Amino acid sequence: MKFERETAAGRNAFTAYGEGWVEVGGRRLSGSLVVAADRVLEGWAAGGIAALTEAETAPLLDWKPEILLLGSGASFRFPDHAALAPLYRAGVGVEVMDTKAACRTYNILLAEGRRVVAAIVDA
Repeated sequence: MKFERETAAGRNAFTAYGEGWVEVGGRRLSGSLVVAADRVLEGWAAGGIAALTEAETAPLLDWKPEILLLGSGASFRFPDHAALAPLYRAGVGVEVMDTKAACRTYNILLAEGRRVVAAIVDA
C-alpha cells in the first residue's frame, strides 16, 4: 500500500509498506529498524520480536521519545514484558501493534509534532 500524509519537510515519514518491507521517505528498507523524525537506524533487533531484549530497547531512550510504537511484523505479537522495562521505567508511552498500524500511527503523531519513534521488527 502506498499512502501520503502532510508532514514537515525534511522529517522521516513512512511513504509505503508491504510484506517484509517499509519505505521511509521513498527509500525501501527491510529487516528490523528504528525511525524517528531526524534519523533511521537499520539492523536493529535482528533476532525478531521473540528475542527482543532490554539491551536492545534501552538505547532507544537516547532518542528521547514521548511515545514508542513497536511494529511487530505482519501480525500482532507482543514481546517479553522485560524487554520493554527500560521504556516503562522512563515513563515513555509504548504501544505494540502490527507494522502496518505502526507506520500509519507514526505518520499521524509525527504530523502532530509529537516526539514519536517507530521500532519496526522484521519490516
